[in-house]
Amino acid sequence: MFTHALFTAAAVAVLSVSPEATEVPAKLAPPQGATLLGEYAAKGVQIYVCRVKGAANEWDFEAPRAELVDAKGKPFARHFAGPSWETSDGSKAVGKVLASEPAAKAGAIPWLLLSTQSSGSGVLAGVRFVQRLNTSGGVAPAGACPKVGTEQHVAYTADYVFYK
Repeated sequence: MFTHALFTAAAVAVLSVSPEATEVPAKLAPPQGATLLGEYAAKGVQIYVCRVKGAANEWDFEAPRAELVDAKGKPFARHFAGPSWETSDGSKAVGKVLASEPAAKAGAIPWLLLSTQSSGSGVLAGVRFVQRLNTSGGVAPAGACPKVGTEQHVAYTADYVFYK
């Protein structure tokens, strides 16, 4: 009994100081009445392509590519251009940015609130909002790009929170 109580107290202490327990800015909160579906960790890349912009070549965002997993490490969905999320049951959500905030970490892509349209009858059916939080990495390469059409894949991680 004592061991269980000690473990529980230690777990609460760790969770209360977790770096991922960052406060979400109010403008990234889903509307009142949205129901949490779940939170999933993503690891992948942000893909940038070298394009002509004015008189110079610049890195331009093309698409994300990431795998999302649940808290136990079980695959949940894949994330790709759209921005879109698709699960193995065939359900899919496609998002549109509603609000953006600079990331809490320097050199990380912004945090987002997206509205979504979902399709299919699986786990993502009825998903209406997605938050991208706790981002790390993923920003465009610095400086001019070498040749039009060149791709650069920049590693990133984030937490995605789905709401119905």
